[in-house]
Amino acid sequence: MTRGSGKLIFALDGVKDRKEVEQWVKRLYPVIYRFKVGKELFTREGPEIIKTIQGQGGEIFLDLKFHDIPETVARAVEVASRLGVEILNVHALGGKEMMKAARKAARTVWEEKDGKETKIVAVTVLTSLNQEDLREMGLEIGVEGLVLNLARLAREAGLDGVVASPWEARKIREGQGEDFIIITPGIRSGPGKNDDQKRVSTPEGAIAAGASMIVVGRDIRNAPDPVGQARVMEEKIAQSGRNG
Repeated sequence: MTRGSGKLIFALDGVKDRKEVEQWVKRLYPVIYRFKVGKELFTREGPEIIKTIQGQGGEIFLDLKFHDIPETVARAVEVASRLGVEILNVHALGGKEMMKAARKAARTVWEEKDGKETKIVAVTVLTSLNQEDLREMGLEIGVEGLVLNLARLAREAGLDGVVASPWEARKIREGQGEDFIIITPGIRSGPGKNDDQKRVSTPEGAIAAGASMIVVGRDIRNAPDPVGQARVMEEKIAQSGRNG
């Protein structure tokens, strides 16, 4: 089976247990070889679920969105980095000093052992939020303005990139350059119910706008042929005109 581009990250949200995780990884690999482990799955299964996925060749995007005082986040990042995850995230709203502490912790682990350094990306504004939601929280700055400002702070803190909606990807790419990772959730293969996501796009639309990787869950999980759906998304990504 042909290895995928790596631009697709399959979200293991809603997966019941370790056995089902193994089934999904075995089914999708290597068309998809990056898998997102979020709060629900990690809380249920613990660090062992990371080893389970890695044992089948998968790379991990650990989506725990660390957000606390710098020292606490640094300790959490150190522990996560020692698990060998490829990418993990923190909340940009924790501030520049917190993000710098996270970067330093990951680098310290990398310097102590062989292998790749864990990449750290900062969550900007959740795709479930829009301008009205920010206003309710007392934030008068627009969604796009806030996202772009947080992306700049993440870059200044030495992080590898951000998590942002497809709607902001193009301007982040223009502002932060080609080497900056942009991971976009809120991906839908076509029109229909957006569920809890408000700022969404198609796979090819997100990549064309500047996304490095896209996170897809239900559009693959609920498809009659998940592997076939992943291949279709890979084809659309290839046709997006963006290779970076």
